[in-house]
Amino acid sequence: MSSKKITLKINGMECAACAARIERQLKKTDGVDDAAVNLAAEKATVHYDPERVGVDQLVHTIADLGFRVPTERVDLKISGMSCAACSARVERTLGGLPGVLRANVNLAMERAAVEYNPAQLSLADIKKAVADAGYRAEDGDKRFDGDREKLERERETRRQLMLLVMSAVLSLPLLSMMFGELLNIHLPQILHSKVFQFALATPVQFIAGYQFYRGAYKSLKHGSANMDVLVAMGTSAAYFYSVGTTFFFPGHVYYETGAIIITLILLGRLLESAAKGRTSEAIKKLMGLAARTARVVRDGQEIDIPVEDVQVGDVVLVRPGEKIPVDGVIREGASSVDESMLTGESIPVDKHEGDEVIGGTINKHGVFKFAATRVGSDTALAQIIKIVEEAQGSKAPIQRLADVISAYFVPVVVGIATVTFLAWYFIVDPGNLARALISFIAVLVIACPCALGLATPTSIMVGTGRGAENGILIKGGEHLEKAHAINTVVLDKTGTITRGEPSLTDVILAGDAFSENELLQLVASAESASEHPLGEAIVRGAKERGLTLVEPQSFEAIPGHGITAVVSGRALLIGNRRLMAEHRVDTGVLDKQVDELEGSGKTAMLVAVDGRAAGMVAVADTVKEHSAEAIRVLQDMGVQTIMITGDNRRTAEAIARQVGIAPENVLAEVLPRDKARQVSLLKEQGRVVGMVGDGINDAPALATADVGFAIGTGTDVAMEAADITLMRGDLRDVAASISLSRGTMRNIKQNLFWALVYNSLGIPVAASGFLSPVLAGAAMAFSSVSVVTNALRLKRFDPYREFRAGK
Repeated sequence: MSSKKITLKINGMECAACAARIERQLKKTDGVDDAAVNLAAEKATVHYDPERVGVDQLVHTIADLGFRVPTERVDLKISGMSCAACSARVERTLGGLPGVLRANVNLAMERAAVEYNPAQLSLADIKKAVADAGYRAEDGDKRFDGDREKLERERETRRQLMLLVMSAVLSLPLLSMMFGELLNIHLPQILHSKVFQFALATPVQFIAGYQFYRGAYKSLKHGSANMDVLVAMGTSAAYFYSVGTTFFFPGHVYYETGAIIITLILLGRLLESAAKGRTSEAIKKLMGLAARTARVVRDGQEIDIPVEDVQVGDVVLVRPGEKIPVDGVIREGASSVDESMLTGESIPVDKHEGDEVIGGTINKHGVFKFAATRVGSDTALAQIIKIVEEAQGSKAPIQRLADVISAYFVPVVVGIATVTFLAWYFIVDPGNLARALISFIAVLVIACPCALGLATPTSIMVGTGRGAENGILIKGGEHLEKAHAINTVVLDKTGTITRGEPSLTDVILAGDAFSENELLQLVASAESASEHPLGEAIVRGAKERGLTLVEPQSFEAIPGHGITAVVSGRALLIGNRRLMAEHRVDTGVLDKQVDELEGSGKTAMLVAVDGRAAGMVAVADTVKEHSAEAIRVLQDMGVQTIMITGDNRRTAEAIARQVGIAPENVLAEVLPRDKARQVSLLKEQGRVVGMVGDGINDAPALATADVGFAIGTGTDVAMEAADITLMRGDLRDVAASISLSRGTMRNIKQNLFWALVYNSLGIPVAASGFLSPVLAGAAMAFSSVSVVTNALRLKRFDPYREFRAGK
């Protein structure tokens, strides 16, 4: 059986060593092909063989390491059960669903309690399974709603806040005692009591600090070490030495050291958690777009139902100002729809019968009915959310450096701290246990690798989220990283640089027998009977000018030549020179203009009325509005632009001239199957290639390129093959993607630099005795917050600044 992929949410990770430990243990699990754990996203992406390992085992492996995979629990009302066999069947059905951890069905109460992993299946999937078994499931008491993760985070934040307040209140007298001694300030006598200090420090050490002991135990139990080990060792050393001097032998106490370090680390974690919560705002915004209910027409009645109960084929009614609940095709009515939340395009899009609508977008004006075509996890919005979630949970190659360092960091730090202790005790200040202990603790605390573990994933999360807000869907951190190195972009012509459909461009007269509109009206009326794309373009152009067409009295299409028709009693010939020559029509007066139009990439059609040359019309696949601007900005960014097309070289070079691509960078008359080979040849020259396309025939080239960009208005096949999808179909988004990648990589390098410099400088300073454990704790907490805060600067990054600056 082929490998499957699942993304699991993980609670309880605190540093890079935690993530590395989970990843290492998952990879060791039989049946797991690969695993990647993202600290900032708090997620694990696992590729596994379902025949060899179940999700329950993966969850158990993570739980055995001391972490938790949150699940959802839902109570359902089950209708249609009549005996114990029915309830047993429903229970078996539910228990057999992938992702269901526990299912209990109560026949007497007609209830089912289901605990499941939301990463594997949804509530709609559970209801469908019950329905397929011949019963009906309705919502009972949902234990969690759509904001489950937010509520869970808030609950954990409140718990940590209570611990922080308790820790701070008990540590404050100890802190005042420390400053009183340093500044020679007289304090109440009770503060000098070692027993009183012991009473204050003990709850901090073992209640507020319990999580560090628990984490350290779980880590050491599996043969590794994390931040909790460092904190537990450092604070315990200070605490138990102070207990000894309180009750067993004379000496100074250091209760304030452990208590204040724990308080500062709790404070740092709260600030870090708040900042990390902001890194996933893009996902929250996307989820907030989803409608909660839908108004469907069933049995002639309009009823409001939960959006997850909408089925394919349902007729859905949408009124002005309402969200469109699911994807579908308009069957009745028309309106304009605001799609800015998905595409970034602020101008509402007109929609008529036969047009597609996307769930989550907003109906602005009219009332319409549409047939649901994609529901639940199949909707465009759900797929976008899935892509962004997977991208935010993925690892960029640059993160491997941090992972390798983190894996060895804690054991090395413990070794350095031990050497520091021995050096102080035996060499620097022989016999001074307290002084050696202080330096030992300072090294342990300053060296926690939290900032290093957060440096890359937080930037990736914010960067991919920023892209999603602008209609740029990046499938993974590796693609976001790779895009910054692109130095060559290959652009497909049709549908990418051009609109992909011909448009009327010119109406030229051979004399003064007709005006432009009169000639165009005759030609368009004749072509109204044609199904040829060029004829359709002429008809569309005439209607855009407000001309009224008449039905031709006769019509004949002559393949390879053109058409003949009779319109309003006039005989028309519309086609190429061969058609005119066969009917002995002299078109010499138009020959020069025909050559000019064809030289500029247009298709010219000569027109004769009643046997005499009357003029000609020209159509062309016109260049998109912003293509030339996008290509100029790419070139200004140092990116070479190459156009690839199956068209003849003359037409291709005409289009290239319009958008600023040099003739030597035009690959013309390239067969669809050869596009991927052309991309490979460029890569063999050492170029980092980005390929931009929209058609099925572009998919192999998109997959071959270092980074494939799919125009979102194109085919699903192209979007599946691509690494980055541009929802708006705007070429400017290619330059914006590269700009965003460069900005994200700069941000990651800043984070890694400061995290590495911080630890590299902090350890020798602490080992030399120039840094107290309390200051080390404050600095360590600040380092993690500063890295996440720096990553959040990307939320203000403008990937379109080159366009707005008018460069």
